[in-house]
Amino acid sequence: MQHITGISRNQMTIASLESSISTDNPIRFIDAFVENIDLKALDFTVQTLKSEGRPSFDTKIFLKLYLYGYLNGLRSSRKLEKECIRNTEMQWLLCGLVPNYHSISDFRKHNSKGLKKLFKLFVSFLKDADLIAGETIAIDGTKSRAHNSKKANFSQKKIERHLAYIEEKTQEYLTDLEQNDNQENSTKITNIQAKIERLKTNKINYELLAEKLKESGEPQISTTDEDARALLVQGVVVEVSYNIQAAVDNKHNLVVATHTINRNDLNALGAIALEAKENLQVETMTVLVDKGYHNGREIAQCKEHNITTIVAHPTPGRSKESVTQPEYLVAQFKYNKSDDTYTCPQGETLKTTGRWHKKSGRTEQSGYQFKKYRTPACKECPVKHSCTSRTGGREIDRSEYADAVEENNKRYQENPQLYRKRQEINEHIFGTIKRQWGYNHTNLIGLEKVNGEHSLIMLVYNIKRTINILGVPDLIAKLRNWKSPYKTKVLLLLKTDYLKLKLSLVFCPLKSAA
Repeated sequence: MQHITGISRNQMTIASLESSISTDNPIRFIDAFVENIDLKALDFTVQTLKSEGRPSFDTKIFLKLYLYGYLNGLRSSRKLEKECIRNTEMQWLLCGLVPNYHSISDFRKHNSKGLKKLFKLFVSFLKDADLIAGETIAIDGTKSRAHNSKKANFSQKKIERHLAYIEEKTQEYLTDLEQNDNQENSTKITNIQAKIERLKTNKINYELLAEKLKESGEPQISTTDEDARALLVQGVVVEVSYNIQAAVDNKHNLVVATHTINRNDLNALGAIALEAKENLQVETMTVLVDKGYHNGREIAQCKEHNITTIVAHPTPGRSKESVTQPEYLVAQFKYNKSDDTYTCPQGETLKTTGRWHKKSGRTEQSGYQFKKYRTPACKECPVKHSCTSRTGGREIDRSEYADAVEENNKRYQENPQLYRKRQEINEHIFGTIKRQWGYNHTNLIGLEKVNGEHSLIMLVYNIKRTINILGVPDLIAKLRNWKSPYKTKVLLLLKTDYLKLKLSLVFCPLKSAA
């Protein structure tokens, strides 16, 4: 029995690119979606036609290229250029065009605003296609490593350590010079002098960096990517990175809002929740969030905009008065809303003067107002040593956002089953993007450009998941039948033996993207 044999390499065949692409190939949806988008209305940088000089590539070519690339785990501009030559699908999508890697890279760098608006536009389509419910949303964030090493990230303490080291080494070299004054080893003296000069230069650089850090008012500064920050990734692990925020709908686990920040989650809830509400154009919704987002100001902001929060509250810790017994933690003191007082576990009433104090400092939890509650009964209380170490007695602070926080905490206690769904809704998205696709870092510099790339990643995730849910033909059919003010007409074309949909759409900027 002989082996299976192939065709001869010298055999001539007659075929077209169209015949090599099946009707359920995802690139057909990419082509149908991109070909009929008004890129200029979405703030893409559009190449204009010129009467002289070398013709330019249509901007839609680069958008198709990047959607295909990110859909298949390719985001290097050089690799994408190679794929244009050897990849049959890419040849079909771009009609045989081969842009150079520099032009490919420039498109991604210069169109961050357009990519963010394109993501929001696709969310609008998913909502109208009934693939998004818009009722329960899970919010979470993940860190994406920045194009900036830890060595190129500085805080004031780190700069001071470097300056102290320079001072110590300079003094050491000066001592060596004194010891070698009476020796004839000129080579060693020359080497020491060169080292001292280098230390002087480094000292000037660190002093300038310290001055720049002071002027910025930020706690840290990065030299390669000025927007990147050293963020806590897990446990005590710190990486110079960005924080990708994502709001995910519970119906089909599709991303409905995303943006990237350069700080931790504590002050991030309000912005991403409002963005999700705006993208979905709903009156109210429920958001499920982990305890890293528990912040009174952010919870109150959501409440003001009819967003119901279920945020896990952190495990109660010891108060600043060094409580020694758990039964005297703040949570055990009952607040009486009618007369604005607290009742302690011993039955005594803590009152306030009504004066508002402001929480100062540079931490993420500073800047809010609070009242102080005290009682003179603490002086003669038999269990004072178990309740507080303050000489004047126990003191409780109540934030201006305490009502919203207490309502949230009550919902969290009453809805454990609903809150448990949070991980099921959004955790796997970050696992897919970072572990399976390898998008755990960015090579772009600057918060705006990084935002554009991460919006592209989330857009591609939504496209891929939607294709898995409906299939390409049904998805194109939904796009064709989309009853939306952003679509003017639909054109159906038949080409060879395959059905190819080309949608003549005019998309206007969404209000949420304005």
